[in-house]
Amino acid sequence: MLKDNQLLKNLKIATKLNILLIAISVIIVLLSGGFLSLILSHNAEKVVTDKALVLMETMSAVRNYTSTKVNPELASRLETDNQFLPQTVPAYSAREVFEYFREQGGYKDFFYKEATLNPTNLRDKADQFETEIVETFRKDSNLKQTSGFRSFNSGDIFYIARPINVSKESCLRCHSTPDVAPKSLLVTYGKDNGFGWKLHEVVGIQMILVPANKILETAKKLQISVTSILVVCLLFAIILINFFLKFTVTTPLKKMAQLAQRISTGDLSQEFEHPFDDEMGMLAASLNRMKVSLEIAMDMLNSEAE
Repeated sequence: MLKDNQLLKNLKIATKLNILLIAISVIIVLLSGGFLSLILSHNAEKVVTDKALVLMETMSAVRNYTSTKVNPELASRLETDNQFLPQTVPAYSAREVFEYFREQGGYKDFFYKEATLNPTNLRDKADQFETEIVETFRKDSNLKQTSGFRSFNSGDIFYIARPINVSKESCLRCHSTPDVAPKSLLVTYGKDNGFGWKLHEVVGIQMILVPANKILETAKKLQISVTSILVVCLLFAIILINFFLKFTVTTPLKKMAQLAQRISTGDLSQEFEHPFDDEMGMLAASLNRMKVSLEIAMDMLNSEAE
């Protein structure tokens, strides 16, 4: 402890100031980096969310079109055709349209799924993660949407999920009991899956998955760039402060210390000239007055001695 205190006492003003400036710069970089990370992460998530919401609304429009325009036109064929017409199902239409969308450049990592606990088509079967989200919507009837990140081997993917409710009694035609289901549905999918649904029940979720890695990486690169610029600016500021300190404080102090040493040895032939009327100028004027006073006192002593 004593050694540390002695070391601190021996440090020069410029060194002490540089230590202080470096400490302040480190704090500024850390705080600004943290705030910048939060801001950029929030902005990146907002960008991903907006993109996912556009896709979600598009798929909802496809579902609505299928339910109101396509299904009424093909409903009569469900009893007469040997095979079920999946084009009458909103979930099927939305999924197929999205698959065409994924074929476009740059969208292959986007996913859309209507995950259902008890689907007619097993490709829509909810996995454990999706089942937990369905149960969340079932427990909270006021919850209309949830979002977050889901981890895959390829990285984190942002998702938005909305509940799928049995909102119309017409839906129960294919999902209440096998007895009232269209014959073509039973021929194609059998009697074991997709039944037992109830009106107003949450049976699944409509989910959009959007890759967020590229957007998050861009945000991190921007954070690094801004932080680097900040570090360079702070270093430049420290260098400028050091130059200012050297020419206005440390160099004049060294010259005054040398003058004071000469005066202490009896050399009264020199004066210290400082061109500015700042604190250093006041100190220089006081030193010069002290020299003059000392010179007068020495002359008086010499006169008395003679």
